[in-house]
Amino acid sequence: MTSSAFTQVNSYKIGVLKYKGGGDWYANPTSLTNLIEFCNKELKTNIDPQYDEIDISSPELFNYPFVHLTGHGNVVFNSQEVNNLRNYLLAGGFLHISDNYGLDVFIRKEINKVFPTLNFVELPTDHPIYHQKYHFNEGLPKIHEHDNNSPIGLGLIYEGRLLCFYDHECDLGDGWEDQDVHNDSEETRLKALKMGANILQFVLLGNSN
Repeated sequence: MTSSAFTQVNSYKIGVLKYKGGGDWYANPTSLTNLIEFCNKELKTNIDPQYDEIDISSPELFNYPFVHLTGHGNVVFNSQEVNNLRNYLLAGGFLHISDNYGLDVFIRKEINKVFPTLNFVELPTDHPIYHQKYHFNEGLPKIHEHDNNSPIGLGLIYEGRLLCFYDHECDLGDGWEDQDVHNDSEETRLKALKMGANILQFVLLGNSN
């Protein structure tokens, strides 16, 4: 996709993935709204202000260049969802996973169903996703503390293309929420929004900076 696409009004919609298993896929309800607003203002994108909630098995998934998955608990993909998500990602779609603390043990197992021969790899700090409009020379920023571990930006790469970015030990999506939800400082929220903007710029503008 090229930057010329952004001359159209509301060129894109993005969405959050709904999954089964009991985990709270609906966590952080203000996150994408705030990220979209930030990107439309700071990157001059034309993303529809209203994000959608999308079933993983739906053929409508292919209408979204970027989808977001988050939560704290169990995630289960059935065979139809596995196939649909795999085809979506191979067709050019992009998945951002934000571990809202507690997701990791579940999502790794399910993503392994989608791509059994691929593993998440830590992206180096010079990866383009950290160097779009905003530069994160030390990689993924830390938004919330849980286990005193460093934040890790993980990628799923197929034939040289990044299909999925997974922020772990970070809580990036929490940082996009309304300020009164977590009482984060403006500095912390801004770091999170800037990193989120980098992800969307990387996806929608074809790795430009």
